Amino acid sequence: MVRQLWWYSARAGGLVAWALLTASVLWGLVLSTKLRPPRVRPAWTLDLHRYLGGLASIFVAVHVVSIVLDSYTHFGLSDVLVPFASTWHPVAVAWGIVGMYLLAAVELTSLARRTLPPRVWRRVHVLAFPLWGLATVHFLTAGTDARTSIARAAVIGSSGLVCALTAVRVDETLARRERSATLVD
Repeated sequence: MVRQLWWYSARAGGLVAWALLTASVLWGLVLSTKLRPPRVRPAWTLDLHRYLGGLASIFVAVHVVSIVLDSYTHFGLSDVLVPFASTWHPVAVAWGIVGMYLLAAVELTSLARRTLPPRVWRRVHVLAFPLWGLATVHFLTAGTDARTSIARAAVIGSSGLVCALTAVRVDETLARRERSATLVD
């Protein structure tokens, strides 16, 4: 049982990280659309989004450290830091490594948001979409729990929600640009 502790920690860390990242992306989309609950204090809603993203980062670290410490899989530092360096499912692992770097970029620029020009922060923050996609593909291709009906339902449900909320966000953005272009003319 103790010999499998790191393996179970890696699996749990990965699952929790993906769930928290999904929750952060969904909540971020709710915040950036007109779907935000009107009576809830905006500061609290933004704090929740930041908290979910920060926790996702922590659980990605738990996932990666546990994989390295696990004696069954034999992952070294280069295997978890360099895309395609792993001999175990190199493409599946590479999705996760690239996602981890995107997560670091999004989190670090979010922490430095007050010191960055808004345009820079926004351009980096939009990387949350490919980040979530890469994390989902990594989960589906490398995750040993991805074949369960619960995992598949979670991926299908969250994918539908992310796509629907993204469509709402894009529609609102296009409508706002159209209104502002009409005012200029």
